[in-house]
Parts: sequence; structure tokens; C-alpha cells
Amino acid sequence: MAGIVSYGSYVPYRRLKRAAIAAVLGVPATRGERAVASFDEDSISMAVEALRDALKSAPQTPVGSLLFATTTPPYGEKLNAAILGAATQLPAEIRAADLTGSTRAGLAALLQAADAAAASGTFAAVAMADARLGAPEGKLEQQSGDGAAAFVLGTEGVIAEIEASASFTREFLDTWRAPGERFAHSWEERFSLTQAFGPLLQKAVTTVMDKAGLKPDQVARVIFDAPNPRAVDEFVRAAKLDPAKVADPLSLTVGQTGAAHIGLMLTATLPTCKPGDRVLVANVADGADAVILRVTPAIANFRPIHSVGRMVESKGDVSYAGYLKWREILPTEPPRRPNPERPAGPPMLRSEKWKYGLVGSRCTACGTPQLPPQRICVKCRARDRMEPYPFADRVGRVATYAFDRLAYSLNPPVINVVVDFEGGGRFLCEMTDCEPDKVAIGDEVEMTFRRLFTADGIHNYFWKARPKR
Repeated sequence: MAGIVSYGSYVPYRRLKRAAIAAVLGVPATRGERAVASFDEDSISMAVEALRDALKSAPQTPVGSLLFATTTPPYGEKLNAAILGAATQLPAEIRAADLTGSTRAGLAALLQAADAAAASGTFAAVAMADARLGAPEGKLEQQSGDGAAAFVLGTEGVIAEIEASASFTREFLDTWRAPGERFAHSWEERFSLTQAFGPLLQKAVTTVMDKAGLKPDQVARVIFDAPNPRAVDEFVRAAKLDPAKVADPLSLTVGQTGAAHIGLMLTATLPTCKPGDRVLVANVADGADAVILRVTPAIANFRPIHSVGRMVESKGDVSYAGYLKWREILPTEPPRRPNPERPAGPPMLRSEKWKYGLVGSRCTACGTPQLPPQRICVKCRARDRMEPYPFADRVGRVATYAFDRLAYSLNPPVINVVVDFEGGGRFLCEMTDCEPDKVAIGDEVEMTFRRLFTADGIHNYFWKARPKR
């Protein structure tokens, strides 16, 4: 039976306190804070972080398909999943697709990946990520959060198998955003709550429980997600579910992360499960999906690379003004320098493994790692005796650093660091997710996939260093 083989998750480093929004705009503040993708992050870069962890936890898995679920794709007409596959070094011989248009896309993608794995006998990967944007003073601005989750599904080495699923699709108007619009619109919430979310959630949960032959007291954990959290609260009370079994919605620490949220909640819950536990997972938006997972004994040997709890604790604040600047909602003076040139297609294609995978080279004559990849060894001068050598997962240390206060950045100053990698290799790059006054020589860093800039509609992705999380 198909199920989850491994998983990964990602919560950005930056947090925006909701009280900070209220203090500027004079609107009522809800409690807690929300996770904020940095100025150099988007749904693709966050999905890369989560999928890298999921793949590292499932070694030697021949992935045959890749699905990317998001409501905030960086490209409207280009396969976003192709960038995701290149950055995680998946083979070219895979089937890939984007799923978008609804926050329900995350769980739908997971179910489709499970179907693909069961039908093909190979493994399927699914990543879900969102960097949602709410209009200032709107409810979505405070409720939303940014994050990602990823899963590898298959029929071997399963840690949580899918026992039953149920899906319903119904057309109703709740949240919508037309092409070209930055901010989503929402209908009056009582309509969606009483006529759509509540009834659909009840129908999906009742159906999947009947298919699995389970009663509510046989379920160990419950994970619900809905655009309106009141729908979940009212359903839990009406169904008389044990509140202790209901998973933390992460509303006070992360926010609602759109298509990624059901996956992020699942990755936060699975470490608390034991073999034999049944987990009920359901979300509602433009319909509803529900799944019953049975946790297997294999989960006892599984350890995620990064835990949601640890990433929630690893954080740094951003001001509301900084957030508005990052999202380019608050206009600022442009740099007094020429605009960056758009990346060109031919060199991007020729250097794909280096640009997207951070794959350097190692001399087979003397064993010296080097990056960028070279034809002539920098040490022994041997020619064309190189083999591919990946650096993306290698830990390094800051050898030296400098601040550039003239270079344009949405988050000045630009911090340039020279990184010495364990095992060899030295690289000059930007550093992100850090406080400038805390950078020091000898700091341990890891590499992260980020967006350097956008020019003529082309997003220029590459790798930066960040403090090890």
C-alpha cells in the first residue's frame, strides 16, 4: 500500500509580530506572529529547502514524478516544478507538474503522488509551498504565513500508509484572485462558514471514516485545515472530538501557509505518533479532501533533518516597514546604479548543475574540491581530470566577510562572505538570514537556494550561505 516514505519541512527565519502591524495601521491585532519569507525567498526557494530534507531522509529512492503545489507560483507560464527538480538534482527522466489555484492543492498533490507511486512502482515526490500576500489592513495579512513541506511517497519503506481517502469538489465563491492581481478577495465569511466549509468538512470526514471502518475514538491524531479557522473549531465541537487529539494549527507561531499548511501541520505531527496510530487529515477549500494514515513501525527509525518545532524557535524579527519593503508594497527610492541585466538562457542551460544544484568539481589526480567547476585543477594543474562534486549539503565556516552598503538590496547591507567547506573548497557568496552585527569569522554556515534578483520577468536563482539552523 502506498504511503509516506519521508518528509521535510521549512519555516522561514523571519517573523512579523501581528501587534507591529496593528501599531502602524491602527487596526485590531490578533495574537502571536507570522512567518515571513525573506526578501530573497519565494515559494520555489522554500519548496527546495523542504524537498532537499525529504530526499536526504529517503536515500536511494528512484523518483519518477514530481508535483509542486502552490497558490503563489513565481512563474505563471513556465514549469515551476522544473526549477525545483533542478535545484534538488532530480533526474531529467521524471514526470513533473504544477498544481495551483487553491489552497487545497497541497493535499490533492499528496494524493496524486501516492497514486503515481502505487501505479508506477517508483517513488513520487511532492512539494508544497506558499508566500501569500495580504492587502494592508486586511485579515489575510495577519492570518497568513509563509512556509513549505515536502514528502516522498512510495510502496516500500513506508512510515505512514494511506488507508482511505475521500474527495469532494464544489463550486462556491469564497477567496479569489484574478490574473495580474496581487491581493486576494474574500466573500463575507458567514456564507462560506455555514454553507460550504462546515458541511464539506463533515461530509469528507464522515466518508473517509466509513471507508476505513473507524470510529472517532480510534483515531490518535486529527489534523484539520480551513481558510476560516472557525470552521475547524465548530466541527471539532459538533463531532465531539477530543481537543487533545487535534493538532496545533500553528496560527500563533507561523500563520496559515496556504497550500503548504496541511503538509506543514502533518510534518509537525508525525514525530509525535507511534506505530499503529491512525491520523485523520482533512482540509477544505473549493471542496474537501480527507485521508486516513496508519503509522507503521518504520517510523521509529525515521528522523527528520529539520523539525518544525526547531525552525519555529530559530527566528529573527522583521519590522512591518521592512516587510512592506520586501514585498514592494512600500515604494522606495531605486538604486542609483544600472538595473541588473536579465539572465540569459544559453549560459543558464550550460551551467544548470552548478547554478541550480551547486555542483562543483573535484580533481581526480590530487583530490582537491573546487568551485565553480573547473577544467584545470587550481592545485596540481591537471587538465580535464575532474569529477562532479556537490557542495549544497556541505557545511562550511566563514573565513572572512565584508559589508557592501552601496550595492542595491531590499535588505541592506549586502553581506559578502568567503566560505571554507568541510573537506575542501572555498567560495565567495552572499550571506542571508542573519543579523549583520552578529556575523563573525569561524561561524558555521550552510547553503540555501535563493532568488538573487528579477530582471525582465526572469528570476535569477542561485545559492547563498546562512547560519546553520
